[in-house]
Amino acid sequence: MTSAPARSPQQRKHDTLHRLEHDVDAWVATAAETGGAPYLIPLSYVWDGATLLIATPAASRTGRNLSDTRVARLGIGPTRDVVLIEGSALAVEPADLPEEDAEIFEAKTGFDPRELPEPYLYFYVRPRRIQAWRDTDGPQGRELMRDGEWLVAG
Repeated sequence: MTSAPARSPQQRKHDTLHRLEHDVDAWVATAAETGGAPYLIPLSYVWDGATLLIATPAASRTGRNLSDTRVARLGIGPTRDVVLIEGSALAVEPADLPEEDAEIFEAKTGFDPRELPEPYLYFYVRPRRIQAWRDTDGPQGRELMRDGEWLVAG
């Protein structure tokens, strides 16, 4: 099997932003505040250029974990072209979500949690760390954001 050359940092960031803007689904990992096993679930998201918006039932394990710890880790894309995001989560009641954000979420994900009988919470996830790599990209250069700041210009 022939390996493609590693991407430049600028190309890696460009590809990451493209994935964030065009993909719809992410694996979201959370854990309880008191410890315990990590919990992983697929959720749809919307990227606004600075934060991801996700929604999950308020009483679900993910909803409780995010509300309690305000910490999430997301995996976006296939395993051989993955973006990993560690971020801080802010819970928002559906009634408090700006209407424009709710409409954008519904348009991109295909569902409106405000219309479901089960109470949902939205969460804005602000990335603190972003990593991206492909199977041919080594560990050098995979970190694109640290402490909420992009490490790569452009």
